Amino acid sequence: MLLAELEVWHSRPTTPTRRVALGHLVLPTDPAPGFGGLLLGAVIATHLPEVDPDLVADVHRLLRQVEQGARVPQPRLRHRYQVDRHGLAVSVHRLVGEGDNVRFDLHAQGSALAQVLGAVYAVERLDEASRRLLVPVLQRSMRWRGPIGPSFIANLAGTASTSLSAMADPRAWALELLGFPPGTGKVSKREVTTRYREGLRRAHPDHGGSEAAASKAIADLGEARKILSP
Repeated sequence: MLLAELEVWHSRPTTPTRRVALGHLVLPTDPAPGFGGLLLGAVIATHLPEVDPDLVADVHRLLRQVEQGARVPQPRLRHRYQVDRHGLAVSVHRLVGEGDNVRFDLHAQGSALAQVLGAVYAVERLDEASRRLLVPVLQRSMRWRGPIGPSFIANLAGTASTSLSAMADPRAWALELLGFPPGTGKVSKREVTTRYREGLRRAHPDHGGSEAAASKAIADLGEARKILSP
């Protein structure tokens, strides 16, 4: 299942010009950072370490300009951002769902800088409220130095659970995990605490479950309680 997609069009390696354009975009950002924010963050975190260190500060400045909706003079960072895609090659980056898990599918055909610029300029296509929520997330992705997997998603999303259902609708996931009936509206802190403790008793290894499964179940219960706590 396709959750997010970013097409970055860019100059071919054999051409002397440096141009960047955007193609098809699927970038949902609700609830922030959304699947779109996670994909943009993954593209930046993957490719920024390969960018000339002298240009990294300018990438940060460009992201702030985009966040503020400011006019960006061209060319910027040695590349011209344009609408026309004629003669350009394309790199396609996707976030896909497999069961209740998510996976990044990043396919860069051009330079690392072109991928980063494509991700930053894609933020410009979002509304002002989404840009302001997303930019701090992308700034965190710029500092990430690790594998692009569950720990990366947890860092950007600010959640201990990286399941597809938890990221798509955190509140509905938390209600279901804690055993509230479908259609439940407002819940009290006391109700949440009671069901959390009941879940802990069921998840404990003394009840016959494996320690590994119990560890994940307990972590999910804690995340559910955090989401639902007033």
